[in-house]
Amino acid sequence: MRNEKGTIIQILSLIMPMNLTIITHNNKTIAQLASQDNLLTHIDDFIDLLGNASYQGATGIIVNETQLSPEFFDLSTRIAGEILQKFSNYRMKLAIVGNFSKFTSKSLKDFIYESNKTGHILFVSTLEEATQRIAG
Repeated sequence: MRNEKGTIIQILSLIMPMNLTIITHNNKTIAQLASQDNLLTHIDDFIDLLGNASYQGATGIIVNETQLSPEFFDLSTRIAGEILQKFSNYRMKLAIVGNFSKFTSKSLKDFIYESNKTGHILFVSTLEEATQRIAG
């Protein structure tokens, strides 16, 4: 199936209860967590997501900020840092799509800025931007 821009889109239902939409853009495969029912709350959820996406040949993953537990955005929990490390180790990009202006924490804003600079975890406002940044 192709979207209006000609990007190939395929929906896969995996053995795990994660529904991934596979997007091919600029000859890169990107996995998007499709179901809003999947709330990523623990580091193991991200490891499962990494494994599922990697199995599908993805070089990047897109999730919506609403699919992340609020603890992700509380840097004192260290979840965001652990996830950054996992994605960096596995050389997989993660784009989080959402409105991040609502967060007032200076340390979180600094984390978002630095993450966007290094490019392993990207905080973007649209799916199109996420796809472009991952596919390079």
